[in-house]
Amino acid sequence: MGTPNLNLSACLLQLLLFAALGQGIEWTVPDVVGSLRNVGSSIIDTKTLPTPQGLLEGSKNLIAGYPFEYVSSSINFLCSQALSSNKIKSKYTPDINQMKFQLRTACNKTSFPLLEADSIWRSPDFDPKKGVVILATGWTTSINDTDDTIDKFAQAYNCRGDVNFVAVDVAKFIDTLYTWSAFNTDEIGENIARGLVKLLDVVSVEKIHLIGHSLGAHIVGSAGRYLQQMTGKTLTRITGLDPAKPCFNEGEVLSGLQRGDAKFIDVIHSNPGVLGKRDPMGDVDFYPGGLDPLPVGCISVTCAHARAWEYYEESVYPGNERNFLATRCSSLRRLRDDLCTGEQYPMGYAVPHNIKGNYFLEVNSIKPYGKQSSGTRSARLAKCGVCEK
Repeated sequence: MGTPNLNLSACLLQLLLFAALGQGIEWTVPDVVGSLRNVGSSIIDTKTLPTPQGLLEGSKNLIAGYPFEYVSSSINFLCSQALSSNKIKSKYTPDINQMKFQLRTACNKTSFPLLEADSIWRSPDFDPKKGVVILATGWTTSINDTDDTIDKFAQAYNCRGDVNFVAVDVAKFIDTLYTWSAFNTDEIGENIARGLVKLLDVVSVEKIHLIGHSLGAHIVGSAGRYLQQMTGKTLTRITGLDPAKPCFNEGEVLSGLQRGDAKFIDVIHSNPGVLGKRDPMGDVDFYPGGLDPLPVGCISVTCAHARAWEYYEESVYPGNERNFLATRCSSLRRLRDDLCTGEQYPMGYAVPHNIKGNYFLEVNSIKPYGKQSSGTRSARLAKCGVCEK
């Protein structure tokens, strides 16, 4: 079955130690190990007997998901304490002069300084008649990485061909120790908002859609808030893809993405309670695979955390808009028991902007992930949006 991602577990422990040291707390790895011994008893439902598949998935979450959830909650608490005490500062202070918007087409990548975003219209690859989708990625993701979130999104949107796809280059300011990166999100969001003010000279606010994964979700939320303060204008839509959990709590120093940052906010949770937030954050929140830390097909939290953007990216391709149909419900179990029989709505690209509440759905363990997907269509779209030069 495999084992949890050891590199990530070491990383989480490093974060917890870092936060504890920032608080002057005497904390050791055995403290966490001892606390994890009692985790299993709190998640076993003795009232029902699971199916063989359910037993496999439950065991997987017990072994690979829930221990991390405990560690993640500990990190979250200590990080919040450190923030409130002002004992930890970021190593790298965001510098707007080092940050850029990068316009992505199938064949070209063109960068524009945030404070010169209005010059983006001069690019022959920019179509001012189309809308603009801006993606901010998560911790340690670089704009120059290959085969990553940005490249996959660029291909999907270039396949559609109906928007200008732009990635945010935040330089080194979220490519460092997680805690430092988290502290930078608000200021990075403010800097992006200043760039959006310039972009509004070319594109109306109604045509701008911000998408953020992990820390990027909180960055775009901050950008939406600051844009409102600077211009009095509100973005039509912000999409949060498994918004990062550690260090972000409503009402605290780092509130993160929240309702009101745009007229409509949709959120996809794929690693709830561990690397991603579990509680509803948007106007509509989707829980593909339910509330378990690991969706079907994943045996590590890194896999689970990435699934949110993978689900969304799949839905962008023409013909895939209804791959992920979800029903308003309070749990996946109730959905499976046919206790939630309302209308189904698409998660991802084509989500209606007038729906509210929490929505649940089943997903596939391998690509294509959507239950309403077509393997034939996916194969046909594999090269769509790719440069043919």
